[in-house]
Amino acid sequence: MAKSKGGLTEWFKQDWVDIGAPKKGGGFKKCGRSKQKADAKRKYPKCVPSAKANRMTKSQIKSAVSRKRAKKQGVGGKPTNVKTFAAKGGKITINSSMGLFGRR
Repeated sequence: MAKSKGGLTEWFKQDWVDIGAPKKGGGFKKCGRSKQKADAKRKYPKCVPSAKANRMTKSQIKSAVSRKRAKKQGVGGKPTNVKTFAAKGGKITINSSMGLFGRR
């Protein structure tokens, strides 16, 4: 039986990085957080494959990270996911006057 390509096997082969944690010399830190004290203070990671991170502009990275951190994390014991790219290629802005359920 032939193995299918893609899926979880492909996902593990990709190099995932945290676009919210840039390194000083360029690039990004590895995705995830450990239970170390230094990592406990880090914000929630916004992880993407390194190939995608290298294609993203600074404004796209800022938009994706800010949308991730604006959402409440760990609801129901699961991390909260947000789309890496905003709808229609534009930046998603959150208006404070929209209220909790005002977004469409």
